[in-house]
Amino acid sequence: MLASGNGGNFEALTLAARGAGHETTLLICDKPNAPVLQRAARLGVPSLLVSYAGRSRAEAEADIAAALEERGADLVALAGYMRLLGPAFVRRYAGRLVNVHPSLLPAWPGMDAIRRAYDAGERTLGVSVHFVDEGMDTGALIAQHSVPRLESLAATEEAVHRAEHELYVRAVLGLLGGAPVSGR
Repeated sequence: MLASGNGGNFEALTLAARGAGHETTLLICDKPNAPVLQRAARLGVPSLLVSYAGRSRAEAEADIAAALEERGADLVALAGYMRLLGPAFVRRYAGRLVNVHPSLLPAWPGMDAIRRAYDAGERTLGVSVHFVDEGMDTGALIAQHSVPRLESLAATEEAVHRAEHELYVRAVLGLLGGAPVSGR
């Protein structure tokens, strides 16, 4: 799994995978102080810090791919990994590289999707799980779930993040053969 931040989706996926007889084989993180690293340690998941500093994206992604291959990763899930992956990496893992995004794609791709949708007055927000392609949140959709706009941005963000954890878990387990892949 690749992550850059807090690690809520990482933890939800890791615990659900264990419950279904699968294992998160490795966390790869690009931020040395990211809280996800502490979550991985607490959950007993090996982690690897891969820095992009002072080298090309292709070099960093070659290290990531080597680590994933060494661990025998069947599926690569992005859990708040805040980088666009290069074409060679995406092609290498085509059909096995997934992401969750806090909007009903194709609406609101990229950063701050919940806030942008909320500020625009959207009545329905949501979550999308998709295969990763070479674009920004443009890959083929796997599942989506709608979330109604709530009384505040904070409440809406909380509801969207809860939906992310639930939908992403169902979709990933489905891809691994452990549950149906669907929205609700």
